[in-house]
Parts: sequence; C-alpha cells; structure tokens
Amino acid sequence: MAWFILAGVVIAVALALVLLGKLPRAAWEVTGAALLLGIAGYAWQANPGAPGQPTEPVEKLAEVDQNQIQKERKAMGSTYGDVQAWIVLADAQSRQGKFASAAAVLRQGLKDNPEDPDLWVSLGSALMGHSNGMLTPAAQFAFQKAASIDPNHPAPPFFMGLALATSGRLEEARSLWQELLDRSPENAEWRPDLESRLARIDALIGQAAPAVPGAATPAPSADAPVAQ
Repeated sequence: MAWFILAGVVIAVALALVLLGKLPRAAWEVTGAALLLGIAGYAWQANPGAPGQPTEPVEKLAEVDQNQIQKERKAMGSTYGDVQAWIVLADAQSRQGKFASAAAVLRQGLKDNPEDPDLWVSLGSALMGHSNGMLTPAAQFAFQKAASIDPNHPAPPFFMGLALATSGRLEEARSLWQELLDRSPENAEWRPDLESRLARIDALIGQAAPAVPGAATPAPSADAPVAQ
C-alpha cells in the first residue's frame, strides 16, 4: 500500500512542477532523475511494513491534567480580582482541550491588564496544554514575565518546572521546585504535592545516573559459575 501512495505522490509532484511550476522541457530529465533517486533511497532504507512505535515521554509526572493544573494555579494565585472573568473563561476552554482558544482569551485580557501575574501564569499554562505539557519559548516567556512582575509568586516556578520535567530537563525542574519548596510556608496548600513531585523526580534522576567510575563491583558468590 505504501508503494502505491509513494507512486501517487511522485506523479502528483511531477505534474505540479510541469503544469503549475511551468518547469521547462529542458529540465524534465534532471527533475525525473531526482525523483527516481528519492524513490531509490526510500526503497533502500524504508520499512513501510514495520509497526508503529510511539515514543513515550521522558517522564510522566507532569502529564497535562487540566483539572489538577487549574487547582494548583488557583491555590497559588490571588483572588484574581478584575481579571477573574478572563481566567474563568480560559479555564473553561482548556478543560475542553481548546488551548489555542484559551490562549487567545488570555492575550485579550492582557491587553487591558499587562502587569497581572495571574493572567501571565494562566497563559503559560494554556500554552503548556497546547504543546502537551512541553516547555515552548512562548510558555517560558509567559512564566518568566509573571515572575518578573511578582518574584514571590509561587506559580511561575512551579509550572515552569512542570514543563521542564515533561521536556526531560529533570535537573532544571528539580532546582526550580526545590527553591520554591524552600521559600514556601509550612502550611502552603501546594507543599504536599510539590514534595511528592520532588521525591518522584529525585527517583527518576537516580535511575538515570550513570555508574560511578572506580566503584567496587560486588564479589561473586561461591555458587557463581567460573568462566573457563
């Protein structure tokens, strides 16, 4: 089936070049040779019959759960004040998986409230959801902007650490979270969850750590077979 699709694509490309791209007749041979070379490379290296094997995230402790994200953000944020309507509307969009719409709502709110850290945090969260939890430059900018407006706000480092962890940047995520934990009040609502995430990320970092050079290897037991 893959070969039929490939043949169709090649024919379509050739026709497009000739009819739409006004490819001169003198260049037909060169173009045909290039297309045939591409087919040869595919035939040599491709394996269209192989089953798909989706790649798992580096770690799953930061899977995008919008209800949990919104709960954490609410615990860490203010009462929202004048921007509450924008955040509530954006959260409703995010719960439906409409992250682009949520981000658009928040950008509109930021036009009138450019110095509100909760709007920036919400925007970063929406952009995280749009990228399945990964830290994009736009999300990073949103969190850093919120942190610059209110350096004591706990949400920017928490959610930026969440995105870093999902992106596989475990050490950076741990550093942000540990710093946040160190300055969080003992009765802060987010402390138990943050402590749990730190414990899990420490375990992941430990699993990924290479063996220490020169470490003593355990002596073989008496029952171990002896190499001949």
